[in-house]
Amino acid sequence: MVKQNGGIRGSLYKLYRQEELKDGVLVGEDELGNKYYENPRYFYSRNRWVEYNDKAYLNYDGSQVSAEWYGWLHYKTDLPPHKDPSRPKYKWMAEFTENMSGTTGQYVPYSTTREKVEAWVPKQKSSA
Repeated sequence: MVKQNGGIRGSLYKLYRQEELKDGVLVGEDELGNKYYENPRYFYSRNRWVEYNDKAYLNYDGSQVSAEWYGWLHYKTDLPPHKDPSRPKYKWMAEFTENMSGTTGQYVPYSTTREKVEAWVPKQKSSA
């Protein structure tokens, strides 16, 4: 298992980022650079996993998995996206974007109307 994970140094790096070592077959890679693996010797629901791109380092989360690969990871289909001929791809479908909540790229709404409740500001004492 150490050999498949890149030797001692690579294994320690994976342990640091993912807290476990797994060996499996690379099934595919998405547009963000995430790699998807499978090993049927593991228990069902633990035999498919994703290794996030190294650029994410420790700032990875589930929203970085695209919808196509999400379906494969959660056993909605046994065919990975690149092997499924029936998977629709229309020109009106939006490209995948991760959830930006909690980052500087998050959506922040603003209002142009005056607030209904205004904070009370005490009168300043005049110095005479």
